[in-house]
Amino acid sequence: MSDPSTDLDPIIHAPARLRIMTTLAESLDDGDEMTFQKLRSLLDMTAGNLTTHLSKLEDAGYVVIDKAFAGRKPVTYLTISPAGRAAFRSYRTALLKLLGG
Repeated sequence: MSDPSTDLDPIIHAPARLRIMTTLAESLDDGDEMTFQKLRSLLDMTAGNLTTHLSKLEDAGYVVIDKAFAGRKPVTYLTISPAGRAAFRSYRTALLKLLGG
């Protein structure tokens, strides 16, 4: 019998990244985006901490980060990628299996 905890994606498993992925997966439909500031506010994280974790998720292909301007002000938009959504679903399934649910 395999250990279900080995099915938990280590990129998502870090508590801050799990919070980020959960928020994006639950809040956004496919193709929708959220601003960095909105996500930061929802999660009550520092900008530096959020940036660090988003970089790891972006490197894994789980989130897409798009920098643009609103007028003259820079704005960062975030979206969960199709690969990120699939990885989150797999993570959630593995976690529920581990918890016996």
